[in-house]
Amino acid sequence: MKEPEADPKNIIKSRELLYRLMISQLFYDGHQTLAVQLSNMIQTDPPCPPSDRLLHLMLIGSAHEPDRSKKDNSASLSLFTSSFDNTLGPGLDLEFETEAQTQAPEPAQYETAYVTSHKGNCRAGAFSADGQLIATGSVDASIKILDVDRMLAKSAPEEIAPGDQTGGHPVIRTLYDHLEEVTCLEFHPREPILVSGSRDFSVKLFDFSKASVKKAFRTITDADQIRCLSFHPTGDFLIVGTNHPIVRLYDVNTAQCFVCSIPNHQHTAGITSIKYSPDAKTYVSAGKDGSIKLWDGVSNRCINTFAKAHDGYEVCSVTFTRNGKYILSSGKDSLIKLWELSTSRCLIAYTGAGTTGRQEHKAQAIFNHTEDYVLFPDEATTSLCAWNSRNDQIERCKVLYSRYLQLGTDTYNKAITILDENITEPTVASEKSLKVSFPGAVWKPTDIDSCPYHTTYHKGKSILHSDLLDSTIFPEELLKVALSHPVR
Repeated sequence: MKEPEADPKNIIKSRELLYRLMISQLFYDGHQTLAVQLSNMIQTDPPCPPSDRLLHLMLIGSAHEPDRSKKDNSASLSLFTSSFDNTLGPGLDLEFETEAQTQAPEPAQYETAYVTSHKGNCRAGAFSADGQLIATGSVDASIKILDVDRMLAKSAPEEIAPGDQTGGHPVIRTLYDHLEEVTCLEFHPREPILVSGSRDFSVKLFDFSKASVKKAFRTITDADQIRCLSFHPTGDFLIVGTNHPIVRLYDVNTAQCFVCSIPNHQHTAGITSIKYSPDAKTYVSAGKDGSIKLWDGVSNRCINTFAKAHDGYEVCSVTFTRNGKYILSSGKDSLIKLWELSTSRCLIAYTGAGTTGRQEHKAQAIFNHTEDYVLFPDEATTSLCAWNSRNDQIERCKVLYSRYLQLGTDTYNKAITILDENITEPTVASEKSLKVSFPGAVWKPTDIDSCPYHTTYHKGKSILHSDLLDSTIFPEELLKVALSHPVR
């Protein structure tokens, strides 16, 4: 049987290993009743054999324990600081290149990997900073946290070695504290904390390192429904967008709220999307008023406004490139635009998605993990469009498009599909399902008024949510993390 190994960067798996060692020690010491009770509580799979390993580890640890009077916080911080090699490539930088060779597989090469479900429709999703966890939020007000390795293991059970801990259930946490639908989610960049926004006017922070926790340890109550949010790269601050036109900046530790003191710097309608730049010097917001605003990350003042960025139509999404030089936006005019911040101009308009003109529902664009492609859904055909990010050459995902037409729109209404490389025939899921692929796409249903379709990529893998009923999409986060999933 494969011996479980501790991963110092994954507090969830490390804690699970601790519980298994405790159960094995209790069995070894003859406390069968306690061992069985604890085993049933945490649902160990496979069963834990009797072992004296925990005692030996305790003796070794006690002998090497540092002086507790000299506290060192660096170790705890390192648990959640990414130390991955920069293998994503240079990203998008039109100052120095225009015809860089793409490093990512074509967006159409996906296949189904895993399916999970809520009692209600899925509304939001997010990767953790290290790419090991995924959180999903639902209209039923619940939040689930899933283990990526376990999802991958479920997709290929024949490759699991006997006793391998990746064979457990992928859902490791279920959180209940909101009263209405969850509209947005984001993981803390360093700590085991998940933040969520909801239609119940609240932002909640959950410490998911403890298996028994189902309620938030901190709640921030706002005056309006939460639509979007973004963590400062340090995790100390949180910017929040609501149906109200004023952007909020919250101190995560004190829950104190800050807003720009100059009224005419604010939007004139609700906030639809908001995102910090990678260096936290600026953040960007988009609104129903059709404008995109760039804000100073220190003074909290608006330093640039792209008025009528999409010809006056509502702006649905905004996100930075990795180098912070450009902003990608999408609007209800069915256009995706790449804006250069140094010159305040639109460099590229990606066209061809809205064949019928103005779209009815919110649809949002995002880069893939290498920034070689821009992805956006075509509302009229329910196909996924992909452009080379360095020009406006459209590369519609013909495989997805043709197969959706073969199945028919009635079949795929409110269906959710995930695709991975070497695409196979997609299967139809129920409207409450969520599928995950690496790299791939997740299709999830939303409604017109709720927080729309959600897209998340991370290094070497991707999760892309789409709604075939509404064709609504919004980007959550560009995650720069690799997982050991081979590219075939």
